[in-house]
Amino acid sequence: MKPGNPPLQSIRLLDQVKERIRYLHYNLSTEKLYVYWVRFFIRWHGLKHPRDMGAREVEGFLTMLATERKVSASTHNQALSALLFLYREVLGVNLPWLDNLNRPTRARRIPSVLTKDEVAGLLAFLDGEPALLARLLYGTGMRLMEGMRLRIKDVDFDRHVIIVREAKGNKDRVVMLPRSLATALRLQMLAARATWEADRQAQRAGVQVPDALSVKYPRLGQTWGWFWMFPSPTLSKDPRSGIKRRHHLYEERLQRSLKQAVTRAGIFKPVSVHTLRHSFATHLLQSGTDIRTVQELLGHSDVSTTMIYTHVLKVAAGGTANPLDALST
Repeated sequence: MKPGNPPLQSIRLLDQVKERIRYLHYNLSTEKLYVYWVRFFIRWHGLKHPRDMGAREVEGFLTMLATERKVSASTHNQALSALLFLYREVLGVNLPWLDNLNRPTRARRIPSVLTKDEVAGLLAFLDGEPALLARLLYGTGMRLMEGMRLRIKDVDFDRHVIIVREAKGNKDRVVMLPRSLATALRLQMLAARATWEADRQAQRAGVQVPDALSVKYPRLGQTWGWFWMFPSPTLSKDPRSGIKRRHHLYEERLQRSLKQAVTRAGIFKPVSVHTLRHSFATHLLQSGTDIRTVQELLGHSDVSTTMIYTHVLKVAAGGTANPLDALST
């Protein structure tokens, strides 16, 4: 073993973490994060095996993250979730001390929201696929990866709806398809069709599909319905299977384009792709849409999460008279 390399038992443990995550159908980003935190935890404790550690070691690691690394509450919770997964799902340890670990509470922040004029100005400085994607995310309230992973079969032009599959919490939901985007989406579908036909003619591997379906229907990833609405122009190696295939458009494509558009539009608010989702929800509430409907469109499990957008409206509505404005001049 080379100096600095983890022992073989640690490597095997990380493989067990990956296997368990894939068995439970967690996404790749969760797999990478959990493996990172488990590896960090083991190395920080001098390569001791987690079976030989307990509450004191876990709490010491989490305290280090909070006091020395000064990580955010969300990052702290992320590390804790990874360690709970390690002990409960991989090592099969379910001791009382696991339930007594306290999660830091994350401060509820008012989201950055664009006005309708700002959204229109921002979209005007986008073109091509990023422009269509940005309009789609704002018009549906979908998250970035929900839009990127959109499949041909999940766009229903007749009913003007989109089915969001395996969203956050592994839940499906239905969102409205903006009628103003129907023509542009049909053209995008034609472009995707040309790419799909080229892949079939070249006998390339099909797109990635859920593991259980890929076993039951080995050729499912080659069918048109399962193809990406926004396919990548290049092939890449699947990080899990090692198969070279076509994935969806890389998410940074939209992120970079949006950042440039924000500058060109002269918007000085903090803006990310997720801001389009915040703006969608706020503008719906502003137009009188019932909060329960907005909750369902966003896929929130609890209406209290959706209520954050009502705080943005309280001041914007102007229903409360400002005392300064009441002073006689």
